[in-house]
Amino acid sequence: MKLFLLPGLIFCLFASSLAEAQTLYETDNALITEPKVDDIVALHIAYNKAFPVFPGYRIQLLMESGNQALQEAKELTVDFSEKYPEINSYITFREPYYRVRVGDFRTRLEAENFLLQISLNYPSAWVIQDDISFPSLSLHPNTHDHE
Repeated sequence: MKLFLLPGLIFCLFASSLAEAQTLYETDNALITEPKVDDIVALHIAYNKAFPVFPGYRIQLLMESGNQALQEAKELTVDFSEKYPEINSYITFREPYYRVRVGDFRTRLEAENFLLQISLNYPSAWVIQDDISFPSLSLHPNTHDHE
């Protein structure tokens, strides 16, 4: 019988000390943290402000190398911006290719839907995963302004 009482007593003492330790860190719903944790959170916030991107999808219109690749990329970007002024376009260079990518789509489905819209003008375009700028969010994603 004494064998069963001793572990039970030890457990009760341990549990009560944990309860006291938890109350030391909570005061009026305020959380007291270590200064190092606050520094890490501040660093994370600063990083996200400096680099406001997250994983998403874009449509790649061009991947070209050569002497005229940059000029071709610029012309394609101007052409696309005239046809679709509300969609951002990006020229990137990763040796040896210049790339023209468009859009900031959160899901592959959004990118595929837009690809269908532009496929007549840009038949060789395809959807790729990329870090995207945070797109504006509408309050009602299933509604559109019709005039």
